[in-house]
Amino acid sequence: MADSQEEQPRSAASVILVREGSEGVEVYLLRRHRRASFMASSYVFPGGIADEGEEDARVTALRELFEEGGVLLSQTETEAEQREAWRHALNAEKAEFATTLEGVHLDLDSMHYFAHWITPSVEKRRYSAKFYIAVMPEGQSASPDNSETVDQCWVRPADALERAVQLNLPPPQLRTFVELLEVAGQGIAGIVALAAERARHPHAFLPRARPSDQGLTLLMPWDSEYESQGQGDSLPMPADHPLAWGPSRFVLGEDGGWQHIHGPS
Repeated sequence: MADSQEEQPRSAASVILVREGSEGVEVYLLRRHRRASFMASSYVFPGGIADEGEEDARVTALRELFEEGGVLLSQTETEAEQREAWRHALNAEKAEFATTLEGVHLDLDSMHYFAHWITPSVEKRRYSAKFYIAVMPEGQSASPDNSETVDQCWVRPADALERAVQLNLPPPQLRTFVELLEVAGQGIAGIVALAAERARHPHAFLPRARPSDQGLTLLMPWDSEYESQGQGDSLPMPADHPLAWGPSRFVLGEDGGWQHIHGPS
């Protein structure tokens, strides 16, 4: 339910792009520009807000992956030079996605629903973002757009968690790596199977802020203090929901990094 009269969060989508690396499954991250209005300097999954007319969040996710990361998921064979020309035109706002890629069969089925995050009310900019797992296609390479994103890395879930502060991982990215940690040992097939299982029990994650002398704390919907201590819009989850496991809160440290920890039982 909503406790505020604020404007509704804007529709958005992100892509958790994965590949088989030499030491196991790796996930693609892009570093946002330090002057970005949201998640500045953080390493995040490619993604952004929906364009007008994009009713299917998978289209938004696919477009953002192409614009920000240069990776195009399609069933139509395309050449690298053509993809680069399309990407340049889109990022220069000289063309629209649907018009530019007219005749290209986008591979929407390659997008596997994984999660749905809604920005907490404490933030001025709010989004309702769906996250999808996608596999890096053969014959393509990823690269930042050098505008909204300025750097990139491929990282294993275990390494991402060890480097969480260095990578300045926001809560959705941090939580995702926790969720992928165990299943990553089963390879790409294991991750896709996990996405299919999670899609059977969808529930949006809407963290709530809790004031604290130690700094900002965000409570996940199954945290024991979510409804009693949290502030802002709420969307509680029962403690026995399949997605309601593990750490239930995020604490912003003095170093500016988030920690994903267990709350009181």
